[in-house]
Amino acid sequence: MGECEIEITGKIPAAIGLDRRAVASAARFFASKASRRAGRAFRTVSVVLQDDAGSDAAHRAVMGVAGATDVITQPYDAMPGEAEGVYGELCVNCERAVSLSRAGWPAAKELLLYIAHGMDHLSGADDGKPADRARMRRRELGWLKECPC
Repeated sequence: MGECEIEITGKIPAAIGLDRRAVASAARFFASKASRRAGRAFRTVSVVLQDDAGSDAAHRAVMGVAGATDVITQPYDAMPGEAEGVYGELCVNCERAVSLSRAGWPAAKELLLYIAHGMDHLSGADDGKPADRARMRRRELGWLKECPC
């Protein structure tokens, strides 16, 4: 279905241990997995790297909910003249990834899991029910395991 254009903005904390190229590569990989799941081409996804304060502001603006979270997913419609497909933005909380890192599960993996989760949401997956949440987590962990990142 073609390769998704990934735009990365924001700072990656040194504690994450990844550079922009690695984050973009992983995001493209997860977009390709999510695209196959959705049966729709992923065209452009912006990955906005934030801290807790930025996440809280985005959470309020997009969802109307106060407080920082791991990832906020915002799908967009194609603009006139753009190819049909999936467009969106992932607001990813780097500060949370660092604070939740632990032995055997580094901050880099936590951050990449947030990106996989956001891409899964862009594909139409919903985690509103416990069974759906568990299904999404299994899929995302599988993607993370397969990721050449």
